[in-house]
Amino acid sequence: MDEPVSDVHMKGRRLLITGAAGFTGRHAVAYFHNAGAEVTAVVHRPTALSAGFPEGVRVQECDLSDRKAVAAMIVEAAPDEVLHLAGKNSVPESWRDPLLYMETNVMATLYLLEALRARPAGRILVAGSRLKYRPGTADGPPHPYSFSKMLEELVSLAWGTLFKQPVLLAEPCNLIGPGPSTGFCSLLAQHIVRSEEAAAGRNTGPQTFKLSSRHVLRDFLDVRDAVRAYDYILRQGKTGTVYRIDSGTQRSLGDIAGKLLAHAEAPVLMDWGADTAEEQPVKPAGSGEPDAADGPEKNAAILGWKPEIRLEHSIQDIVDYYRSRRGGSLS
Repeated sequence: MDEPVSDVHMKGRRLLITGAAGFTGRHAVAYFHNAGAEVTAVVHRPTALSAGFPEGVRVQECDLSDRKAVAAMIVEAAPDEVLHLAGKNSVPESWRDPLLYMETNVMATLYLLEALRARPAGRILVAGSRLKYRPGTADGPPHPYSFSKMLEELVSLAWGTLFKQPVLLAEPCNLIGPGPSTGFCSLLAQHIVRSEEAAAGRNTGPQTFKLSSRHVLRDFLDVRDAVRAYDYILRQGKTGTVYRIDSGTQRSLGDIAGKLLAHAEAPVLMDWGADTAEEQPVKPAGSGEPDAADGPEKNAAILGWKPEIRLEHSIQDIVDYYRSRRGGSLS
């Protein structure tokens, strides 16, 4: 599927995107470049310099945990806006190396904010997480990743208030779509493809794919719709606001797994996990019913944004991506 193009002319708009080689970052680079922005794609490792970015995108290598390097990058790129997507997001890894998560998700964000103080008109949108810890809602942070995302949000809002910086935050739900992702849908799609290859004699069969429970509810949104939401927020968002980005409909993992398995062309080994809970109702889009992550944030829909890519289309694109083995292609 082609990257959607913004409905606003962006020629001359200088946008710096961190985490550009990541799942969301690659879609964001393509989207804003196709819309006419002058994009600087920031990557951490030299190997990411060939991440399949469109011709004309400026690629900048930078270690965001290096304060001086971040300051120099901002001076050189002179961005009008920054979309900060870089960060660590593995819960298990955050237990193994919690300080890395503080450095990557908190200090790197502070270095960006501090460097942007020299460009007071430069807006920055920081991508947060629904897994952030919310003080007062539990016994304590469930894991270091959750704590790091809470701190990232707090320092971003504080810097905006203390130094009058145009800081905005986004809090997306579970993002899915074509591209290299470690999310549930992508992992199951890879399992399906490996099962197909095993049936064709091209490799040994994969291990059983295990669900913790088919009844757990999640909100899934196509990453390309999320990138459009980032565009809306950057253009129209109110400074100091956290914008929730979601589809408006929660679905069970069992339902999503079933939709993915419907595309399988060979038997797929599945362990459906505990099956003792009663089925929970799926919330209809626009129902206004809160979920466990609800808070004082505003929904991006108030800016006129709404999802456009159907779940079935997203799932087809994910399966096609892993079947194609094209590597850098997101279409």
